[in-house]
Amino acid sequence: MMPPPPVPLTRDLVLLGGGHTHALVLKRWAMDPLPGARVTLISPDPTAPYTGMLPGHVAGHYGREELEIDLVQLARRAGARLILDRACGIDRSAQTVALQGRPPVAYDVLSVDIGISSDLPALPGYAEHAVSAKPLGRYAARWERFVQAVATGAAPPQVAVIGGGVAGVELALAMAHRLRGTRGAQVTVIEAAPAPLPGIGAGARARLLAHMAAAGVSLRTGTAVAGITAEAVRLEDGAHLPAALVVGAAGTRPQDWLRGTGLDLTQGFITVGPTLQSPTDPRIFAAGDCAHMRHAPRPKAGVYAVRQAPVLLHNLRAALAEAGRLRQYHPQRDYLKLVSLGGRRALADKWGLPLEGRWLWALKDGIDARFMAGFAPPPVQAPPQPRQSAAGQAGAQGNQPLCGGCGAKIAPAPLRQALAGLPAPDRADIQTGAGDDAAVLRMGDMRQVIATDHLRAFSVDPFIMARIAAVHALGDIWAMGAAPQALLLNVTLPRMSEALQARTLAEIMAAAQAVAGAEGAAIVGGHSAMGAEMSIGFTVTGLAGDRVLTKSGARPGDALILTRPLGTGIVLAAEMAMQAQGRDVAAALDAMATPQGAAAALLAPRASAMTDVTGFGLAGHLMEMLTAAGCGATLFAGALPVLPGVRDLIAAGHGSALAQGNRAALAGQVHPGAPEGATDVGALLHDPQTAGGLLAAVPEDAAPILLSALQSAGFTQAAVIGTLHDGAPDITVNPGAGPVRGA
Repeated sequence: MMPPPPVPLTRDLVLLGGGHTHALVLKRWAMDPLPGARVTLISPDPTAPYTGMLPGHVAGHYGREELEIDLVQLARRAGARLILDRACGIDRSAQTVALQGRPPVAYDVLSVDIGISSDLPALPGYAEHAVSAKPLGRYAARWERFVQAVATGAAPPQVAVIGGGVAGVELALAMAHRLRGTRGAQVTVIEAAPAPLPGIGAGARARLLAHMAAAGVSLRTGTAVAGITAEAVRLEDGAHLPAALVVGAAGTRPQDWLRGTGLDLTQGFITVGPTLQSPTDPRIFAAGDCAHMRHAPRPKAGVYAVRQAPVLLHNLRAALAEAGRLRQYHPQRDYLKLVSLGGRRALADKWGLPLEGRWLWALKDGIDARFMAGFAPPPVQAPPQPRQSAAGQAGAQGNQPLCGGCGAKIAPAPLRQALAGLPAPDRADIQTGAGDDAAVLRMGDMRQVIATDHLRAFSVDPFIMARIAAVHALGDIWAMGAAPQALLLNVTLPRMSEALQARTLAEIMAAAQAVAGAEGAAIVGGHSAMGAEMSIGFTVTGLAGDRVLTKSGARPGDALILTRPLGTGIVLAAEMAMQAQGRDVAAALDAMATPQGAAAALLAPRASAMTDVTGFGLAGHLMEMLTAAGCGATLFAGALPVLPGVRDLIAAGHGSALAQGNRAALAGQVHPGAPEGATDVGALLHDPQTAGGLLAAVPEDAAPILLSALQSAGFTQAAVIGTLHDGAPDITVNPGAGPVRGA
C-alpha cells in the first residue's frame, strides 16, 4: 500500500519580526503544526537577543551567544522559511509585505512583532555618533566593540546614557560594572525630566539611586541633550559631557513605515483588540512592543509579549483554518520587575515593595535560563530502522539524512562508471573536453557553451533557492570564460494550491531574473512539475569568443586563485541537524547567492584554465584540471579561505554525506603535509560546494594583481591557494600560507 500523499499547502502565514512573541509561537508551532499552512518568518537578523539577559551581557556575566535566540534553528524546527530582510510596508489590498531587498511576500494571515526603537532621529549628531538601546542586537555589538577599544587604549572609557528610566539606569549600572577598575571610567545618565525613574515605586527608586552613586554613575536631570559629536554630548544648558559612547534609552518609538499601512495606529503603534487583531483588518494581528492594546493599555514590557504568545498562536491557527472561536488576551495589571544592579545582584519591585539581593539575581538568572533553554535544538535522533532489510542497507543509507544542494550529487565513482560507456559525440559542431564544465557548440564563426545543473532544496525559501541555483548553474558558463546568454528553468514544487503555486513561481522567477538580468542573460522558458519536494535547476547557455577556457590549459608554474571560501556542504549538513549557528548559516547563504560574473571577467583574460568548485569539492575539481593538463599541485593549507564557523563544525564531526565518496575517489592522490591538520584540511578539500568559488590557474606574476582586483571588486576572501608543478596529477598540501596573501 502506498503511503498517503502529503497534505497540500493552501494558506500562507507570515510572521513579520522575530520578537519574543513570534519566537514562542514558532516554538509551539514546531510541536503541533497546522497541516496545509506554510509559515514564513521575516527578520533582518538570523538571531534575536533576549531582552531579559541584555544587562547581564553588558555587565560581562553572559556571552553574546547565551542571550540570542537562533531564528535559523527555530525556523528549521518549525518547518518555516526564514527571510533575512527588513520590512518597509504592507499592501493590504494585495496582501503582501514589502521588503527592502527582494520582491513582496504574500500572506493570507499576517502577524506583526517587529519591536520598537529608541532612536532619536531629530537630535543633531545622533545618527552618526550614538547607538540606541533598542533594537538590542545593534547595541550589544557596538558595546563589545567599545569595550575592546577601551582595553586597547583606542577609546576613552566615557559613556553617556540618554534617558533616566529603568532601562537607562539598568544599562548604566551594567556598563559601569563592566568598566570598573578602568582608570578614568565615567558613566553618566541624562534625564530631561526633573526626576529620574518614573513608573517605579518610591522605595525602589531610592535604592536604585543609591546603587548609581555607589557605582560612580553620574546623574544629570532637568536638562535635555542638544547635540552629539564623536567626543561629547552637548546639553541644552550649555554643558559638554565627554563621551566616546552614547546610548539612547529615552522612551520608545514605533517603526516609521507603519504610518503608511492604513492600519489604525495609536501614537504610531498598531492598535489591537483583545484577540490581538487590528480593528482595521482582521487578517492582521500584532503583538509585543509594536502593538497597543486598546482594551488594556500597558507599558512596553517583555512579560506581556511572552504571555500573548499562547493566545496569538491559537488565533492564528483559527484564522488560517477559518474555523473556531478566537481567544482574548487580558493582561495582568502589575508584574514583578527584576532590575539588574550591575553585579550579580538584582532589585525587585511590585506593589511598591522593593527587595534586593543576590538571591533575586539567582531567581532572575534561573528564569532567564529556563526561557532560553526552551529554544535549544533537540538532540539529534537516528531515524528508526526496519526490523529486516536487504543486504547493503547500512552502507547505502549512511548515518545521516540526504543532503541538499550539491551534497545530494551522485558520488564520483558511480558517475564515472556510468559515463565511461558513453560514446564521444560524432558531430563536427560539438566540442567536448575531458571533464570540462560545459559543452562547446560551433555554429559558423560563433561558439556557444551549454550546461545544466539543478539543486535539491536545502531551504524551503523558493526565492533564495532559485537565486543560488541560478548562480550555481551559471558557474559552468563563467568557468569557460563565456558570457551568459539564456536560461531554461526546471522546477519541481511540493503539492500546493494553485494560489500558492502562482506565488511560489513568481518568487522563483523574480530571483532567477535578478541573477540573469544582471549578467545580460534572459530566461527563455523551462519546465515545471509537482513532486514530493522542491528542486530547482537551470539549463544555461553562454557565448564565447575565439578563446574558450578548458581545464587542459593549466601549466606548471601557474598560481591557483580561489574566489570564495569553502565549507558550504559542512554548514548545510550541520544546519539540517540544527547544529549550525544562525549567523554562520546566513553567511553561507549570502556567499552562495552572490554571482561571480565580475570575478570571471577579471580572471578569464589571464587564466590558462578555470573551473568552478562544486559537488566534488576543491580537491576533486582541481584533480580534473591536473589530469587534463598533466601536472601536479601544491596547496597552502593556511591560505584556504573558510566560511565562518566551519572549523568548529568540522571539529564537532559535521560533514556532508557526499564528502566520503569524494575522498574515496581520490585515494592516494591527496597528500596532507601536516598530520595535525589533516582532518581539518581534508574535510575542506573534499567538502561538496554549492555555488562554490571559481578556481583559476593564472601566470604566477599576474596573481598579486588579479587578487587585488578581485578583492577590490567585492570578493574579499579571494586567495592564492597554491601553485602547479611538473609531475603526476596529485595534490600535496603545504601547511603554510603561501607566498601571496590577500589584502
